[in-house]
Amino acid sequence: MLKLEMLTQQATLLAEGSAEDEGVRIMQICNACRYCEGFCAVFPAMTRRAEFNISDIHYLSNLCHNCGACLYACQYAPPHEFSVNVPQTFARIRKETYIAFSWPKSFGILYKNNGIFVSLAVSIAVILFLLFSFSRNGALKNLPVNGDFYSLISHNSMAITFGVFFGFSIIALGVGVTQFWRNISVKEISIPAWGEAINDTLTMKYLGGGHGDGCNNADDSYSLLRKYFHHLTFYGFMLCFFSTAIATMYHYLLDLHAPYGYTSLPVIFGFLGGVGLLIGPIGLLYLNYLRNPEQVDGTQIPMDRAFIVLLFLISFSGLALLFFRTSTYMSVLMAIHLGIVMGFFLTMPYSKFAHGVYRLAALLKNAIEKRQKNAVQFGSD
Repeated sequence: MLKLEMLTQQATLLAEGSAEDEGVRIMQICNACRYCEGFCAVFPAMTRRAEFNISDIHYLSNLCHNCGACLYACQYAPPHEFSVNVPQTFARIRKETYIAFSWPKSFGILYKNNGIFVSLAVSIAVILFLLFSFSRNGALKNLPVNGDFYSLISHNSMAITFGVFFGFSIIALGVGVTQFWRNISVKEISIPAWGEAINDTLTMKYLGGGHGDGCNNADDSYSLLRKYFHHLTFYGFMLCFFSTAIATMYHYLLDLHAPYGYTSLPVIFGFLGGVGLLIGPIGLLYLNYLRNPEQVDGTQIPMDRAFIVLLFLISFSGLALLFFRTSTYMSVLMAIHLGIVMGFFLTMPYSKFAHGVYRLAALLKNAIEKRQKNAVQFGSD
Protein backbone atom coordinates (compact mmCIF):
# COMPACT_ATOMS: atom_id res chain seq x y z
CA MET A 1 0.00 0.00 0.00
CA LEU A 2 1.19 3.49 -0.76
CA LYS A 3 2.58 5.18 2.32
CA LEU A 4 0.80 8.47 2.92
CA GLU A 5 3.83 9.97 4.63
CA MET A 6 5.76 9.88 1.35
CA LEU A 7 3.31 12.39 -0.14
CA THR A 8 3.73 15.08 2.51
CA GLN A 9 6.45 16.88 0.59
CA GLN A 10 4.21 17.11 -2.47
CA ALA A 11 1.52 19.17 -0.74
CA THR A 12 3.00 22.42 -2.06
CA LEU A 13 2.12 21.40 -5.65
CA LEU A 14 -1.29 23.07 -5.32
CA ALA A 15 0.36 26.47 -5.53
CA GLU A 16 3.27 25.56 -7.80
CA GLY A 17 2.12 22.83 -10.20
CA SER A 18 -0.75 22.42 -12.61
CA ALA A 19 -4.26 21.56 -11.49
CA GLU A 20 -3.85 18.11 -13.09
CA ASP A 21 -0.66 17.48 -11.08
CA GLU A 22 -2.51 18.35 -7.92
CA GLY A 23 -5.36 16.07 -8.93
CA VAL A 24 -2.96 13.15 -9.39
CA ARG A 25 -1.38 13.80 -5.99
CA ILE A 26 -4.74 13.96 -4.22
CA MET A 27 -6.11 10.85 -5.90
CA GLN A 28 -3.02 8.91 -4.82
CA ILE A 29 -3.69 9.90 -1.23
CA CYS A 30 -7.42 9.16 -1.50
CA ASN A 31 -6.77 5.79 -3.12
CA ALA A 32 -4.53 4.85 -0.21
CA CYS A 33 -7.04 6.00 2.39
CA ARG A 34 -10.38 5.00 0.80
CA TYR A 35 -12.46 6.36 3.68
CA CYS A 36 -14.81 7.95 1.11
CA GLU A 37 -15.13 4.81 -1.02
CA GLY A 38 -18.87 4.62 -0.37
CA PHE A 39 -19.47 8.22 -1.38
CA CYS A 40 -20.38 9.52 -4.87
CA ALA A 41 -19.36 7.95 -8.18
CA VAL A 42 -15.85 9.46 -8.08
CA PHE A 43 -14.40 7.24 -5.36
CA PRO A 44 -15.59 3.86 -6.68
CA ALA A 45 -14.18 4.93 -10.07
CA MET A 46 -10.96 5.92 -8.32
CA THR A 47 -10.57 2.47 -6.71
CA ARG A 48 -10.68 0.84 -10.15
CA ARG A 49 -7.24 2.36 -10.77
CA ALA A 50 -3.83 1.58 -9.30
CA GLU A 51 -2.30 4.78 -10.70
CA PHE A 52 -3.53 7.93 -12.40
CA ASN A 53 -2.65 9.76 -15.59
CA ILE A 54 -3.93 13.10 -16.88
CA SER A 55 -6.80 11.46 -18.79
CA ASP A 56 -7.96 9.76 -15.58
CA ILE A 57 -7.93 13.10 -13.76
CA HIS A 58 -9.93 14.79 -16.52
CA TYR A 59 -12.47 11.98 -16.31
CA LEU A 60 -12.76 11.93 -12.51
CA SER A 61 -13.00 15.72 -12.24
CA ASN A 62 -15.98 15.76 -14.61
CA LEU A 63 -17.55 12.84 -12.77
CA CYS A 64 -17.45 14.96 -9.60
CA HIS A 65 -20.68 16.89 -8.91
CA ASN A 66 -19.05 19.05 -6.22
CA CYS A 67 -21.43 17.89 -3.48
CA GLY A 68 -18.70 18.66 -0.93
CA ALA A 69 -19.22 15.61 1.29
CA CYS A 70 -15.65 14.34 0.91
CA LEU A 71 -14.17 17.66 2.05
CA TYR A 72 -15.97 17.54 5.40
CA ALA A 73 -15.30 13.82 5.90
CA CYS A 74 -11.60 13.94 5.02
CA GLN A 75 -9.07 13.72 7.87
CA TYR A 76 -6.39 15.07 5.51
CA ALA A 77 -8.29 18.20 4.44
CA PRO A 78 -6.73 21.63 5.09
CA PRO A 79 -5.15 22.64 7.42
CA HIS A 80 -3.60 19.15 7.45
CA GLU A 81 -0.20 19.07 5.76
CA PHE A 82 -1.52 16.77 3.01
CA SER A 83 -3.99 19.54 2.09
CA VAL A 84 -6.49 17.23 0.38
CA ASN A 85 -9.33 19.21 -1.19
CA VAL A 86 -11.06 17.18 -3.89
CA PRO A 87 -13.99 19.55 -4.69
CA GLN A 88 -11.85 22.65 -5.18
CA THR A 89 -9.10 20.88 -7.13
CA PHE A 90 -11.56 19.13 -9.42
CA ALA A 91 -13.39 22.42 -10.01
CA ARG A 92 -10.11 23.92 -11.24
CA ILE A 93 -9.50 20.93 -13.50
CA ARG A 94 -13.00 21.06 -14.98
CA LYS A 95 -12.45 24.65 -16.05
CA GLU A 96 -9.15 23.71 -17.65
CA THR A 97 -10.86 20.77 -19.36
CA TYR A 98 -13.44 22.98 -21.05
CA ILE A 99 -10.69 25.26 -22.35
CA ALA A 100 -8.29 22.46 -23.35
CA PHE A 101 -10.90 20.71 -25.50
CA SER A 102 -12.68 23.82 -26.75
CA TRP A 103 -13.12 24.52 -30.44
CA PRO A 104 -11.98 26.86 -31.84
CA LYS A 105 -9.24 26.96 -29.23
CA SER A 106 -8.85 30.73 -29.46
CA PHE A 107 -12.52 31.21 -28.51
CA GLY A 108 -12.09 29.08 -25.42
CA ILE A 109 -9.02 31.01 -24.32
CA LEU A 110 -10.79 34.32 -24.95
CA TYR A 111 -13.74 33.26 -22.81
CA LYS A 112 -11.44 31.96 -20.07
CA ASN A 113 -9.67 35.31 -19.82
CA ASN A 114 -12.65 37.61 -20.44
CA GLY A 115 -15.79 35.49 -20.04
CA ILE A 116 -18.02 38.13 -18.46
CA PHE A 117 -16.89 40.84 -20.87
CA VAL A 118 -17.43 38.62 -23.93
CA SER A 119 -20.98 37.67 -22.87
CA LEU A 120 -21.96 41.25 -22.07
CA ALA A 121 -20.30 42.70 -25.16
CA VAL A 122 -22.10 40.30 -27.51
CA SER A 123 -25.47 40.84 -25.83
CA ILE A 124 -25.18 44.63 -25.74
CA ALA A 125 -23.95 44.80 -29.34
CA VAL A 126 -26.94 42.78 -30.59
CA ILE A 127 -29.39 44.81 -28.49
CA LEU A 128 -28.04 48.10 -29.86
CA PHE A 129 -28.05 46.78 -33.42
CA LEU A 130 -31.69 45.66 -33.15
CA LEU A 131 -32.78 48.92 -31.53
CA PHE A 132 -31.07 50.85 -34.33
CA SER A 133 -32.76 48.66 -36.95
CA PHE A 134 -36.17 49.07 -35.32
CA SER A 135 -35.71 52.83 -35.11
CA ARG A 136 -34.87 53.01 -38.83
CA ASN A 137 -38.05 51.19 -39.87
CA GLY A 138 -40.23 53.01 -37.33
CA ALA A 139 -40.93 49.93 -35.22
CA LEU A 140 -40.00 51.74 -31.99
CA LYS A 141 -42.88 54.18 -32.43
CA ASN A 142 -45.56 52.00 -34.03
CA LEU A 143 -47.72 49.60 -32.04
CA PRO A 144 -47.03 46.01 -33.19
CA VAL A 145 -49.91 44.31 -35.00
CA ASN A 146 -51.67 41.91 -32.58
CA GLY A 147 -48.42 41.33 -30.73
CA ASP A 148 -46.80 39.88 -33.84
CA PHE A 149 -43.03 39.62 -33.28
CA TYR A 150 -42.48 39.14 -36.98
CA SER A 151 -43.85 42.57 -37.80
CA LEU A 152 -40.50 43.76 -36.42
CA ILE A 153 -38.25 41.13 -37.99
CA SER A 154 -39.32 38.42 -40.38
CA HIS A 155 -39.55 34.83 -39.22
CA ASN A 156 -37.10 33.64 -41.87
CA SER A 157 -34.54 36.32 -40.96
CA MET A 158 -34.77 35.41 -37.29
CA ALA A 159 -34.66 31.68 -37.95
CA ILE A 160 -31.64 31.93 -40.24
CA THR A 161 -29.68 34.31 -38.02
CA PHE A 162 -30.22 32.51 -34.76
CA GLY A 163 -30.09 29.11 -36.44
CA VAL A 164 -26.58 29.86 -37.71
CA PHE A 165 -25.31 30.97 -34.32
CA PHE A 166 -27.05 28.15 -32.44
CA GLY A 167 -25.73 25.67 -35.00
CA PHE A 168 -22.20 26.99 -34.51
CA SER A 169 -22.52 26.57 -30.73
CA ILE A 170 -23.78 22.99 -31.07
CA ILE A 171 -20.95 22.11 -33.47
CA ALA A 172 -18.33 23.77 -31.26
CA LEU A 173 -19.63 22.00 -28.16
CA GLY A 174 -19.87 18.70 -30.04
CA VAL A 175 -16.28 18.94 -31.27
CA GLY A 176 -15.05 19.74 -27.77
CA VAL A 177 -16.91 16.87 -26.10
CA THR A 178 -15.80 14.48 -28.87
CA GLN A 179 -12.17 15.38 -28.20
CA PHE A 180 -12.78 14.94 -24.47
CA TRP A 181 -14.36 11.53 -25.06
CA ARG A 182 -11.47 10.36 -27.21
CA ASN A 183 -9.15 11.40 -24.41
CA ILE A 184 -10.96 9.43 -21.68
CA SER A 185 -12.90 6.81 -23.63
CA VAL A 186 -13.23 3.07 -23.61
CA LYS A 187 -14.07 1.16 -26.78
CA GLU A 188 -17.26 -0.66 -25.88
CA ILE A 189 -20.52 1.25 -25.42
CA SER A 190 -23.69 -0.64 -24.56
CA ILE A 191 -27.33 0.41 -24.51
CA PRO A 192 -27.66 -0.36 -20.75
CA ALA A 193 -24.64 1.87 -20.06
CA TRP A 194 -26.24 4.66 -22.07
CA GLY A 195 -29.48 4.15 -20.17
CA GLU A 196 -27.77 4.41 -16.78
CA ALA A 197 -25.79 7.51 -17.78
CA ILE A 198 -28.86 9.30 -19.14
CA ASN A 199 -30.89 8.36 -16.06
CA ASP A 200 -28.15 9.62 -13.72
CA THR A 201 -28.01 12.84 -15.72
CA LEU A 202 -31.74 13.51 -15.94
CA THR A 203 -32.34 12.68 -12.27
CA MET A 204 -29.12 14.46 -11.23
CA LYS A 205 -28.49 11.51 -8.95
CA TYR A 206 -25.17 12.67 -7.55
CA LEU A 207 -26.47 16.10 -6.58
CA GLY A 208 -28.04 14.05 -3.83
CA GLY A 209 -24.52 13.49 -2.53
CA GLY A 210 -24.48 9.82 -3.50
CA HIS A 211 -26.52 8.95 -0.41
CA GLY A 212 -29.66 10.90 -1.28
CA ASP A 213 -29.48 13.41 1.58
CA GLY A 214 -28.14 16.21 -0.57
CA CYS A 215 -25.04 18.37 -0.90
CA ASN A 216 -22.95 20.28 1.60
CA ASN A 217 -23.04 23.95 0.77
CA ALA A 218 -22.07 26.41 3.49
CA ASP A 219 -21.17 23.83 6.13
CA ASP A 220 -21.32 20.10 6.86
CA SER A 221 -25.15 19.96 6.94
CA TYR A 222 -26.92 18.26 4.02
CA SER A 223 -29.46 19.96 1.78
CA LEU A 224 -31.30 18.99 -1.41
CA LEU A 225 -31.86 22.61 -2.44
CA ARG A 226 -28.97 22.57 -4.91
CA LYS A 227 -30.47 19.53 -6.63
CA TYR A 228 -33.96 21.06 -6.74
CA PHE A 229 -32.73 24.37 -8.17
CA HIS A 230 -30.68 22.52 -10.80
CA HIS A 231 -33.82 20.58 -11.77
CA LEU A 232 -35.82 23.78 -12.15
CA THR A 233 -33.08 25.37 -14.24
CA PHE A 234 -32.44 22.37 -16.48
CA TYR A 235 -36.05 21.40 -17.11
CA GLY A 236 -37.04 25.06 -17.43
CA PHE A 237 -34.46 25.39 -20.19
CA MET A 238 -35.71 22.21 -21.88
CA LEU A 239 -39.34 23.37 -21.77
CA CYS A 240 -38.32 26.65 -23.42
CA PHE A 241 -36.45 24.66 -26.07
CA PHE A 242 -39.53 22.48 -26.68
CA SER A 243 -41.65 25.63 -26.92
CA THR A 244 -39.42 26.97 -29.69
CA ALA A 245 -39.35 23.60 -31.45
CA ILE A 246 -43.15 23.30 -31.40
CA ALA A 247 -43.57 26.86 -32.64
CA THR A 248 -41.20 26.07 -35.52
CA MET A 249 -43.25 22.98 -36.37
CA TYR A 250 -46.46 25.02 -36.25
CA HIS A 251 -44.97 27.60 -38.63
CA TYR A 252 -43.43 25.33 -41.25
CA LEU A 253 -45.46 22.11 -41.08
CA LEU A 254 -48.94 23.25 -40.02
CA ASP A 255 -48.86 26.74 -41.52
CA LEU A 256 -49.90 28.20 -38.14
CA HIS A 257 -48.16 31.52 -37.56
CA ALA A 258 -47.37 33.53 -34.45
CA PRO A 259 -48.56 35.13 -32.29
CA TYR A 260 -50.03 32.10 -30.54
CA GLY A 261 -52.76 32.19 -27.92
CA TYR A 262 -52.06 31.86 -24.21
CA THR A 263 -53.53 28.33 -24.23
CA SER A 264 -51.37 27.11 -27.13
CA LEU A 265 -48.59 24.58 -26.55
CA PRO A 266 -45.73 26.98 -27.44
CA VAL A 267 -46.98 29.54 -24.93
CA ILE A 268 -47.77 27.00 -22.18
CA PHE A 269 -44.36 25.31 -22.49
CA GLY A 270 -42.61 28.66 -22.77
CA PHE A 271 -44.38 30.05 -19.71
CA LEU A 272 -43.68 26.99 -17.54
CA GLY A 273 -40.08 26.88 -18.72
CA GLY A 274 -39.69 30.58 -18.07
CA VAL A 275 -40.93 30.20 -14.50
CA GLY A 276 -38.45 27.37 -13.95
CA LEU A 277 -35.67 29.54 -15.37
CA LEU A 278 -36.61 32.30 -12.95
CA ILE A 279 -36.78 30.27 -9.75
CA GLY A 280 -33.87 27.93 -10.52
CA PRO A 281 -31.21 30.58 -11.23
CA ILE A 282 -32.34 32.73 -8.29
CA GLY A 283 -31.91 29.72 -6.00
CA LEU A 284 -28.55 28.75 -7.51
CA LEU A 285 -27.27 32.31 -7.19
CA TYR A 286 -28.37 32.41 -3.54
CA LEU A 287 -26.58 29.12 -2.80
CA ASN A 288 -23.52 30.32 -4.70
CA TYR A 289 -23.18 33.30 -2.37
CA LEU A 290 -23.49 31.00 0.66
CA ARG A 291 -21.06 28.40 -0.66
CA ASN A 292 -18.04 27.50 1.41
CA PRO A 293 -15.14 29.05 -0.59
CA GLU A 294 -13.02 25.95 0.09
CA GLN A 295 -15.38 23.93 -2.15
CA VAL A 296 -15.03 26.07 -5.27
CA ASP A 297 -12.43 27.54 -7.59
CA GLY A 298 -12.45 31.23 -6.72
CA THR A 299 -11.41 32.29 -10.21
CA GLN A 300 -14.64 30.85 -11.64
CA ILE A 301 -17.04 32.55 -9.25
CA PRO A 302 -17.59 35.73 -11.33
CA MET A 303 -18.19 33.73 -14.54
CA ASP A 304 -20.46 31.23 -12.76
CA ARG A 305 -22.58 34.03 -11.35
CA ALA A 306 -22.65 35.84 -14.68
CA PHE A 307 -23.88 32.66 -16.37
CA ILE A 308 -26.64 32.23 -13.76
CA VAL A 309 -27.70 35.86 -14.16
CA LEU A 310 -27.70 35.45 -17.95
CA LEU A 311 -30.12 32.52 -17.68
CA PHE A 312 -32.35 34.54 -15.36
CA LEU A 313 -32.36 37.51 -17.74
CA ILE A 314 -33.25 35.30 -20.71
CA SER A 315 -36.30 34.06 -18.84
CA PHE A 316 -37.27 37.42 -17.37
CA SER A 317 -37.03 39.24 -20.70
CA GLY A 318 -38.86 36.40 -22.45
CA LEU A 319 -41.78 36.45 -20.02
CA ALA A 320 -41.92 40.25 -20.17
CA LEU A 321 -42.02 40.01 -23.97
CA LEU A 322 -44.90 37.52 -23.72
CA PHE A 323 -47.04 39.62 -21.39
CA PHE A 324 -46.31 42.98 -23.04
CA ARG A 325 -46.33 41.82 -26.66
CA THR A 326 -49.29 44.05 -27.54
CA SER A 327 -47.80 47.16 -25.91
CA THR A 328 -45.50 49.87 -27.22
CA TYR A 329 -42.70 48.31 -25.15
CA MET A 330 -42.66 45.17 -27.28
CA SER A 331 -39.96 46.27 -29.74
CA VAL A 332 -37.56 47.28 -26.94
CA LEU A 333 -38.24 44.09 -24.99
CA MET A 334 -37.72 42.00 -28.10
CA ALA A 335 -34.34 43.64 -28.79
CA ILE A 336 -33.25 43.02 -25.20
CA HIS A 337 -34.43 39.40 -25.20
CA LEU A 338 -32.86 38.51 -28.54
CA GLY A 339 -29.60 40.21 -27.57
CA ILE A 340 -29.31 38.21 -24.35
CA VAL A 341 -30.18 34.98 -26.17
CA MET A 342 -27.52 35.70 -28.80
CA GLY A 343 -24.89 36.32 -26.11
CA PHE A 344 -25.87 33.03 -24.48
CA PHE A 345 -25.66 31.08 -27.76
CA LEU A 346 -22.22 32.36 -28.70
CA THR A 347 -20.64 31.66 -25.29
CA MET A 348 -22.52 28.42 -24.62
CA PRO A 349 -19.73 25.97 -25.64
CA TYR A 350 -17.20 27.70 -23.36
CA SER A 351 -19.34 28.60 -20.36
CA LYS A 352 -20.75 26.65 -17.43
CA PHE A 353 -23.37 25.27 -19.84
CA ALA A 354 -20.76 22.83 -21.17
CA HIS A 355 -20.39 21.07 -17.83
CA GLY A 356 -23.65 19.16 -18.26
CA VAL A 357 -22.52 17.60 -21.55
CA TYR A 358 -19.03 16.78 -20.27
CA ARG A 359 -20.56 15.28 -17.14
CA LEU A 360 -22.83 13.05 -19.24
CA ALA A 361 -19.71 11.74 -21.03
CA ALA A 362 -18.05 11.04 -17.67
CA LEU A 363 -21.16 9.29 -16.36
CA LEU A 364 -21.28 7.16 -19.52
CA LYS A 365 -17.66 6.09 -19.01
CA ASN A 366 -18.45 5.31 -15.37
CA ALA A 367 -21.40 3.12 -16.37
CA ILE A 368 -19.23 1.28 -18.91
CA GLU A 369 -16.42 0.72 -16.39
CA LYS A 370 -18.80 -0.69 -13.80
CA ARG A 371 -20.12 -3.22 -16.28
CA GLN A 372 -16.63 -4.19 -17.37
CA LYS A 373 -15.60 -4.73 -13.76
CA ASN A 374 -18.68 -6.85 -13.08
CA ALA A 375 -18.00 -8.91 -16.22
CA VAL A 376 -14.42 -9.56 -15.12
CA GLN A 377 -15.52 -10.55 -11.62
CA PHE A 378 -18.28 -12.78 -12.97
CA GLY A 379 -15.85 -14.40 -15.40
CA SER A 380 -13.30 -15.04 -12.67
CA ASP A 381 -15.96 -16.68 -10.51
